[in-house]
Amino acid sequence: MDAPEHSSPQNADRSAYVATLGFPLLVIIGGLVGFFGHGTVGGHSDWVNPLLGLIMFGMGLTLQPADFGLVVRRPLPVLIGVVAQYVIMPLAALLVVWVLQLPDAVAAGVILVGCAPGGTASNVVSYLARGDLALSVAMTSVSTLLAPLLTPVLTLWLAGEYMPLDGGGMALDIVKIVLVPVILGLVVRVFLPKAVARVLPVLPWVSVIAIAVVVALVVSNAHDSILDAGLSVLVAVILHNLLGMALGFGAGAATGQPLRNRRTMAIEVGMQNSGLAAGLAAQYMEPLSAIPGAIFSVWHNISGSLFAMLCRAVDRRRATTH
Repeated sequence: MDAPEHSSPQNADRSAYVATLGFPLLVIIGGLVGFFGHGTVGGHSDWVNPLLGLIMFGMGLTLQPADFGLVVRRPLPVLIGVVAQYVIMPLAALLVVWVLQLPDAVAAGVILVGCAPGGTASNVVSYLARGDLALSVAMTSVSTLLAPLLTPVLTLWLAGEYMPLDGGGMALDIVKIVLVPVILGLVVRVFLPKAVARVLPVLPWVSVIAIAVVVALVVSNAHDSILDAGLSVLVAVILHNLLGMALGFGAGAATGQPLRNRRTMAIEVGMQNSGLAAGLAAQYMEPLSAIPGAIFSVWHNISGSLFAMLCRAVDRRRATTH
């Protein structure tokens, strides 16, 4: 989203920082509400899919047909990024599961997170990190549109040994709660641009509040299991995310991409649509399987913000030495 013409770059940056750093705080609050208020919150688990649909509809409203033009104009970085997304994160999940010897339910949840599309907050983080924002939007959009096919296929293939899964049902749900809302939001943006422009500033906050509620619902349903597996899940999530970011950056470097693209690929590969993963896990797996997605929703915003700060620090140092 472009800053208004009268806003300074500093104001735009400050607003983006507040949004990005506010995301994990609200999601943490959601997790605490779900954990300590599980007796009350746990009875509303049927809200998860509608809330995920609302989040994806909001993503669709932020898109324009021009956002997909990069796929035609510069297909190579988009292709590299999307392939890295659906290769690196699933394989990194397998590695984490193997190294930590996670219980079956947790292992399946970590793998599902790895097979999810890119996270919507990655676009803001790419902007903060001075990455290629157009590439970030294109990668998120393409990976999201591919999710109804690739997420259930990869999850069934890689996590099927840990528990029986309904790949067809998962694919149908992803179509209903991801693909349809995103396309509907894009259509509304095309036909009602002025009305959408008025609500664009509040969309990030609507989305993060919805994600926080999803996390609260997921945590409440897995309350009894969290204390037993909480630390191992946290370690798994941190390792998974950091591996994804490092290997995403490495994929960009290995294919000769410029620094801005490498930063974007690190963010896009490492930041997952973990709210979707948590919701699918809650529906198709055991309650404990949803915890990796819930924790990932908090952690990847924190790590993404720290990565953006590191990138800016590197840029400042280069500017002062030239």
